[in-house]
Amino acid sequence: MKILDQVEEISPAISYAGLIERIEILRSTLRWSSRLERADIDKLLRQATSLRDEVMQLSHKERFVQAATAAEPAVSADQSRGARRKALIERSFIFEGTFGDNPRLLESLEIAEKAAPTDLPVLIDGESGTGKELMAKVIHANGSRSDKPFISVNCGAIPDNLLESELFGHRKGAFTGASNDRKGKFESAHTGTIFLDEIGELPLAGQVKLLRVLEAHEIQRVGSDETIAVDTRIVAATNRNLRQLSEEGKFREDLFYRLSVIHVTLPPLRERRDEIPLLIAWFGDEAAGTLKRRPVRLTPRLRDFLLNYAYPGNIRELRNVMYRVSCLAGDMADVDHLPVDMRPAAPGSAAAASNVATATGQEPISVANLMSLSDAKRAASDDAEKAFLERGLREVSGTVAELARRIDMNRSHLQMLLKKHGLHSKDFRNRNAPSTGRNGADEHDEEDSDS
Repeated sequence: MKILDQVEEISPAISYAGLIERIEILRSTLRWSSRLERADIDKLLRQATSLRDEVMQLSHKERFVQAATAAEPAVSADQSRGARRKALIERSFIFEGTFGDNPRLLESLEIAEKAAPTDLPVLIDGESGTGKELMAKVIHANGSRSDKPFISVNCGAIPDNLLESELFGHRKGAFTGASNDRKGKFESAHTGTIFLDEIGELPLAGQVKLLRVLEAHEIQRVGSDETIAVDTRIVAATNRNLRQLSEEGKFREDLFYRLSVIHVTLPPLRERRDEIPLLIAWFGDEAAGTLKRRPVRLTPRLRDFLLNYAYPGNIRELRNVMYRVSCLAGDMADVDHLPVDMRPAAPGSAAAASNVATATGQEPISVANLMSLSDAKRAASDDAEKAFLERGLREVSGTVAELARRIDMNRSHLQMLLKKHGLHSKDFRNRNAPSTGRNGADEHDEEDSDS
């Protein structure tokens, strides 16, 4: 059986022609299968499968080379946004519902395209609601594992005492309530992709376990000494600054570098406004399908507001708004269908706002001072945003961390907005409240210095 020895070793650099030739040799040999032992036939079939898989891998590698080659002109200054997106389409890139021609978004998609055919770990960061899980699905869909499982895990939603069992599984009797053997998320994602959302919330003990998986590609179920090999592509996401957390000792530095071999940053929706009309239409249709009714129409006033709103909750907030107005409105939705704390200020409040500004020594905004309709819209949006932040600070007595938690916003972004509007957390503290001690004073001092 000389042919078996000939095809046992497959060169990774083999060409399409070479692969086809070897497959034909195997086919010719199989014609004489009646003269072969069953073990030899099984071996040939395994080799044919291996060759077929290598053809598929080589196809993905070829796409990767094409993407890497095309990426150089794609980032040139003289190429338009539309041309960059068209180039992705021509390379059969799967967008998974990502919209828009924003340069920062296109840059992220181009990085994802080049990373997808590899098995390198990817770290996606960005504010809450910017579409990090969608980007993970983009990477999975454009990679060599697209027909394999995609398993999503929210690390921040798993209790610490169940984390190891959730990720790696457990044996029967390993702990109270473990009535059966159970596979973990990593086993479920074997040969596919596992998406670890909110990786910054993973406790240090869990980080050590995850580091072992990255290094050894094997796991142990809780209550078992047996190691199980896993072949899983890891994509992680966070809305926190992992580098800063590692400097503070809250996130392992070695794990950070392991996860961020490929680093993708998603810009917030306020920096991708070209996507907002597309997202309004998309979520409007999606909500109509869910509610089994015709897509809701928007009044010009509501549409203008949605196009110019700051969206601190990003794409998730816009989706929720479209579902809300689709549910509450009939055929036509207006600003009255928005959440109360999101609605623009009533026209009659302009004079009151002017009086307040005069009393505080601030110069009121005059319509005559606005250069265009877009300026007026921007000013109205800024006023609504400032009012929202002021009300929030009053409710939490000036505690920035608590306000960030309540409105589901990254703290650093919230501090940036406060600075933009000239708001200081110390101005909203209850002076009659009892002292919180040294730790509380340090927290407030830190907030003031940041904001």
